[in-house]
Amino acid sequence: MEFAARHTLGRACGVHGVYCLYAMARSRDLGGSWALARNRRKIPSIPSIKERNTSKQSKPSVVFAHGLWADGSCFSKLIPALQAEGHEVMASQHGLDSLATDVAAVKACLARVGSPAILVGHSYGATLITHAGTDPRVAGLVYIAALAPDADETSQSQQDKFPKTDVFQHIEVTDGRVWLKPSGIGCFVGDLPEAEQKLVYATQGVPVADLFNQKVEGTACKTKPSWYIVASQDRTVNPELQRFAAKRMKAATTEVMAAHVPMLSKPDVVLDLIRKAASAVAAR
Repeated sequence: MEFAARHTLGRACGVHGVYCLYAMARSRDLGGSWALARNRRKIPSIPSIKERNTSKQSKPSVVFAHGLWADGSCFSKLIPALQAEGHEVMASQHGLDSLATDVAAVKACLARVGSPAILVGHSYGATLITHAGTDPRVAGLVYIAALAPDADETSQSQQDKFPKTDVFQHIEVTDGRVWLKPSGIGCFVGDLPEAEQKLVYATQGVPVADLFNQKVEGTACKTKPSWYIVASQDRTVNPELQRFAAKRMKAATTEVMAAHVPMLSKPDVVLDLIRKAASAVAAR
């Protein structure tokens, strides 16, 4: 009868059933109380999101935001190094269905890491950090070959002020989505090895056709310190647009001879700039 009762209790307790039975046996055999038996093993508490966001941390967190025809894996050459150096890191994943929901995705990742945080945006991902970066938890912004629309601009209207780049000769709109054709991968990531180019093409995130014409409020680069990497060989976002945007936001600027994805082709350069941003934020 006693065994049957214990067996029933163990099943009811699920994974904790073994510990429940252990506690019963120890309290009976040693003459101790239930409280003593339960307290023999303390389960460490997990800090809440609020506690993590208000706690002091030695290094700022980093949240990445990707652009079109990409996903969070485009930062795979940066994330392990930053984690090893003690940064909390997350890469936001965007559905590219609407600007508002993509900005919300960045803010959701921001809520999962400690503060202060640095937002790092590539291409259209930098439009997202420009809007999401007004959040008080954000202490700095890093732009990579990036758009950065002003308060009266959209991503599209900013691009329209500069000559159209080669990549737009290699796109196809199907079922309301803008696909990068195989012929355009060289315009996008032409300085990567062929195997990496194929991987980028295979994992492309595909936007709705009107995404660049959508608008959300917030221009964080007007009030937050900014850093910018200009990709001088870019055939996706015009390098002149990049230089103009960096100058307008008064960003600390690094120019690198790279195509549109320097975080993949020149990761050390990008890491160096993120480290500089992190050091500046930590010193404040």
